[in-house]
Parts: sequence; C-alpha cells; structure tokens
Amino acid sequence: MSLSEAAGDPGQVAIRPRNVSFDCSGTPLHWIPGHPVASNFISSLNLVLPEGERWFVEAFDEALPYVEDDELREAMRGFIGQEAKHSSVHDGVQWGFLRDNGVDPAPFARQVHWVFRRVLGPRPELSARRRRKRLIARLWIIAAVEHFTAVFGHFALNNDWDDAGADPVLCDLYRWHGAEEVEHRSVAHDVATYFGDSYFRRVWAMVGAFPLLFSLLVRGTHFINHHDPEAPKSEVALWRAGYADSKAGLVPGFEILTSLIGYLKPGYRPDDFGSTAQAVAYLASSPAARAAL
Repeated sequence: MSLSEAAGDPGQVAIRPRNVSFDCSGTPLHWIPGHPVASNFISSLNLVLPEGERWFVEAFDEALPYVEDDELREAMRGFIGQEAKHSSVHDGVQWGFLRDNGVDPAPFARQVHWVFRRVLGPRPELSARRRRKRLIARLWIIAAVEHFTAVFGHFALNNDWDDAGADPVLCDLYRWHGAEEVEHRSVAHDVATYFGDSYFRRVWAMVGAFPLLFSLLVRGTHFINHHDPEAPKSEVALWRAGYADSKAGLVPGFEILTSLIGYLKPGYRPDDFGSTAQAVAYLASSPAARAAL
C-alpha cells in the first residue's frame, strides 16, 4: 500500500536535521519477508549512502566560505546537518542489523570509502585554482547523485513494503531518510549552479555519477547475497528476482531511468520531481521523527 501524497503546498520549508533513533535488534536479514533480493538491494543502498553523505558534507564545508548568498548558505547548513545525521544513523543501525544477521559490512564499506575518499576526495596538494576547479566538479557530481537520492526518496514514500509485511522500523528508517532527501532535493543543484551554471557540466556529472552509483549498488547487493544462503547466486536468477521485485513495488524500477529524461532537459529543476508536501507530511507522522520532538 503506497503512502498517499499530502495535499497542499507547505511553502518555504526550513531544512533541519532531526535527532532520530531506531532499534532494529531482532530484525531478520530479509526484512521484506520472502524477498531476499529486494531486502538486500535496499540494505546495499543504505551501506553505500553513508560514505557518500560524508563526502557531500566535506565538499559543502569546503564550498561554504565561497557562498555569499545568505539564503543559500542557510540551506547548505541544513543540508550538511541532515546528511551528517543520515550517515551517523545508518552507520549505527545498518552495521548492527547486518552483523546481527551474520554479514560483516566492513570489507564492502572499505571499498566504498576508497571510491569517495581516494578517487573523489579533495586534493590539497593542488594549486588553489585547480582545487577550486576540482571542488566545482565534485559539487556537480553531488548534484547528480542527489537527483537519484530524491528518486529513491520518492520511491520510499510510494512503495508497497507495507503490503509485503516489511519490518516497520526499517520502513520508518528508510522513509525518514527518503523524506529528507525529497525535502532538500534542490539544494545541491542550487549550490552547483551558484558556482557556474552549465548544461555541459550537468550532463558530464551524470555521465560519471550514474555508472558509479549503479556499480556500487550492484556490487553491494552481490556482497550481501554472498553471505545470504537464501539469496539467488546466479546472475540470471538475481536479475529475474530484481525485476519481479520492481514489478511488485518493492525496489525502484524503470523510474530510475525515466527520471533521467527530466534531468537532461535544459530547464531541469529538481523540485519538478517529488513532493515536498508529501515529504513534510511523512516527517510529521514518522514514529522516529515524532519521538525526537
């Protein structure tokens, strides 16, 4: 059963972190019962994102002194607060959840860390001009990745996990995270364009971001499946199960690809996709967010 979208425009929304906590002790690896591939794919996504979010925060901290627009600076601070909270919550919950189920995420996490820190991280040894140029490139890649996190967030708010009997605590965790991704979906794009609006840069960033994110998610799903005796081991069986899960509304499907049509339009705006009203409505009803008030 999908979450219905809230009616009405909430107007200007202050982006702020919420001091949430989650207890997933006793939650089985297949938190969507009978769907190991869907369960492991979403778990993989939430292993990849925390390292990426720490990378976002690092880049925004580096960019903040260059931004003179007060409204954008305030949005950036809210974005930094939310992303820092996402990474810390997922590290605590996701690692404990996987280890309780016999999966040590450390080897895969080290690979993700290498990608974001060694390959995409800052290079202090460069000249000031080249450091700034590299910062702008990183900001555009972040904007491209944030396009997908908004797509995933919209999916989290509009899927069929509840009908499939999914664990309610993990559902709330992923929906809280997804709702905040929808809530701040325009910030990274606004920051990148502040440093130089360019259709070429936007397309170039997506050319790098899409295969990077896709390969990490597939690799992470394989990693968890390798430790899961009930998950399909052959590539054909894995992709067949993933397709069936997407048709059942348990994992994102072709909407990931179709969202690229909007992204590639010259007049693209992130807030053309998703609903801030729906995100704010969920955050007002989320058990964890309400408990944090």
